Amino acid sequence: MAEIDVVMSVFNAGKYLDETLTSIQNQTIDDIRIIIIDDGSTDDTRAIISKAQENDPRILYQYQQNAGIVAAVNAGMLLCTAPLVARHDGDDISYPHRFEMERAYLLANEDCVAVSALARHIDEGGKPIGTTTRAKDMALVDDAALPANEPYILQPLLMMRRATFLAAGGYRLLTVAEDTDLYWRMMKFGKLHIMPEVLGDYRIHADSISSQSIVSGRRMSAWTQLSALSAQRTRSNLPDVEFTRELQTSIDSKNELIDLYRVVEPIMREDERPWFFSSMAAKLVETCYYRPFEPSPSDVDYILSVPQRDGDVGSRRFYDTYEEGILSAGIRMAIEGRIKDAFRLVPRRQWPRLVGRIVFRIAVSDAVKNRIKKLIRR
Repeated sequence: MAEIDVVMSVFNAGKYLDETLTSIQNQTIDDIRIIIIDDGSTDDTRAIISKAQENDPRILYQYQQNAGIVAAVNAGMLLCTAPLVARHDGDDISYPHRFEMERAYLLANEDCVAVSALARHIDEGGKPIGTTTRAKDMALVDDAALPANEPYILQPLLMMRRATFLAAGGYRLLTVAEDTDLYWRMMKFGKLHIMPEVLGDYRIHADSISSQSIVSGRRMSAWTQLSALSAQRTRSNLPDVEFTRELQTSIDSKNELIDLYRVVEPIMREDERPWFFSSMAAKLVETCYYRPFEPSPSDVDYILSVPQRDGDVGSRRFYDTYEEGILSAGIRMAIEGRIKDAFRLVPRRQWPRLVGRIVFRIAVSDAVKNRIKKLIRR
């Protein structure tokens, strides 16, 4: 039995596999087993792995018909025997000391069930783009906040205790946010930790579905908040949400926020619905801040209906951040020329701030902006 099993799911990752596998094989810990689940690749993935196996008996390869990342990783986990499992994607890079440092942390901290680290962002060609991932403040994790503040640690650099993964029930049928859904459940058994060191490269793809599509942003809002609702129920000793194939198909077939809400509404208790309605809106507003899309007119309609659907929205944790996010979205929309939608979205009492910030963004040079910001910080 190896000290660490490495579970890697791959799909048409042939162009990156040599570099990725080399980064795993060159870890300072040799006693590892590399379990690769090929989720129906049609490129040269199989040939590359077969060649690598000739010189490295630690590599175990299994092919399956395309079934998605959840099915692939769960299949890999079933083959694990080591007490610790490291996750790896087929296109990312682990630095040589990653496994050693994460293993040492878990061995020294018995109350920790999973650990990850920071990663440097690289583009599709492997060139650094000048940014790194940010460490989540785990003290702020809250399944009932607006939106739920998730226990996110970077999955491509994740190392976890296999026993905890099994006790938590493994990955469930979520199209996105399957990682944070697992983390919510693992938190019942111990702590999650993010190491401050940069221990790998995380590849950013230009065609990433989650980063390009407002529809994907809406569905992510539904999935993430449904996972948080599951955590709320577990915390309150209520029957858990059942993540069935039927539910997954229904959610993934809807494009609008209101239709996504209507899919989930029948499986919720009446007292859960107000939070879920407003939290989906808040998650979309949050997502728009760091994705290349903004709320559509139908999204604005949904957001405007939140106060009627959720009478307690103003008292929910992080409501002030949600309000600021709405103002920020309004500014970006106005600058894009969507003046009407911007003024519909932003409450009338915030219009003076909206106009002032628009003028500041458009009329003031970057040099003057930076000087003003420095003065404000003083």
